[in-house]
Amino acid sequence: KLTKKEPTTGENTMIKKIALGLGAVLVIIQFFQIDKTQPEADMNADFITLEQPPAEVANLLRSACYDCHSYDVEYPWYTNVQPVAWWIDYHIEDGQGHLNFAEWGNYTYRRADHKAEEVIEYVENGEMPLPSYRLMHPEARLSDDQRQVLMDYFVALRADMKTEQEAKEAMEAAENEADENEATEGTE
Repeated sequence: KLTKKEPTTGENTMIKKIALGLGAVLVIIQFFQIDKTQPEADMNADFITLEQPPAEVANLLRSACYDCHSYDVEYPWYTNVQPVAWWIDYHIEDGQGHLNFAEWGNYTYRRADHKAEEVIEYVENGEMPLPSYRLMHPEARLSDDQRQVLMDYFVALRADMKTEQEAKEAMEAAENEADENEATEGTE
């Protein structure tokens, strides 16, 4: 018959010291809060303002994307608890670094096209929104139909952006040719 070994007084003391130390660390780190201020966003550069997607797409972007991919961040209560807040802050900064819908109007055509392509890829593969975000935000748990709506919209957006870019390049080429013709005529 095996008998359960009871912890010795020394072992109990050590466990209590470790628990007390961990508790003290948890209390101390609460004094190191994250900075929740966001830069002032230029609404004229915001994706929804510029692209004016259908209401369904705009609502999906706001509920599933904007918390991490814009300056329109809504911090839940648990961002006041460390170390959880540090982890969330990292995700927000990382998300804004990869794609920031608040800065969409400042992207070059190539960058915006690439970001739209990534949105399609990540949404299609179920990589975005992040599983950890979906866990705490039920509104970000996109159905297959909602995913398809977003993907279809961004596919169409990419096509529209390409058409606009080609028209812009054609206009610039025509203007350059006209300028060259004027310069040539002026030297004759």
